[in-house]
Amino acid sequence: SLAADKALIGFCGSPWTVALYAIEGRGGTDKSMARIWAYQKPEALERLLGDLVEISAHYLAAQVAAGADALMLFESWAEGLPHDLFQRLVVEPNAALVKRLRELGVTVPLIGFPRGAATVLPKYVNQVSVNAVGLDTAVSPDFVNANLPTGFPVQGHLDPLLLIAGGDAMEARVRHLLEAYKDRPHVFNLGHGVRPETPIAHVERVVELVREGV
Repeated sequence: SLAADKALIGFCGSPWTVALYAIEGRGGTDKSMARIWAYQKPEALERLLGDLVEISAHYLAAQVAAGADALMLFESWAEGLPHDLFQRLVVEPNAALVKRLRELGVTVPLIGFPRGAATVLPKYVNQVSVNAVGLDTAVSPDFVNANLPTGFPVQGHLDPLLLIAGGDAMEARVRHLLEAYKDRPHVFNLGHGVRPETPIAHVERVVELVREGV
């Protein structure tokens, strides 16, 4: 069991990301097959996304029943979509997933992570009804602070490769992020996953800097 001051975060892939893997048959793709599906077979893709919303909602609700204190929705392939597809494939299914979770009685905080959303990130935040948003490495703090609601919580977004590199550049970036988000709730994190080759000493140094604050 975790200490009272520690939170357990459950997660799952968001509908479009899981659908993409199902259609493409593998990860690390250029998303072309799934995007062509979106144009050629919109009804079939809509049914698939709807099924994934329902399945994912029950899966996440089970994680909460097992002790998760918060949930994170990983839309890992939001990047590069035309705005109309972003609305149809990312915003609407994630909004439906959040709505279904609340219908199932899930009350824990929800963190959305539309990786690569770029300039349409505010649309996701304003329409999906998550309680916080994860930020990737490409979005700038200036854009976030200028375009997201005042006081809206963010999570992120140190470059995982900078965590590998370490040194003065890493420390400067950590301090920059802490300073940039000092006026809004901020969960310090990476902009994507920790790579296996990351030196543990660099992780420890980042933790020290975050605990020191700005």
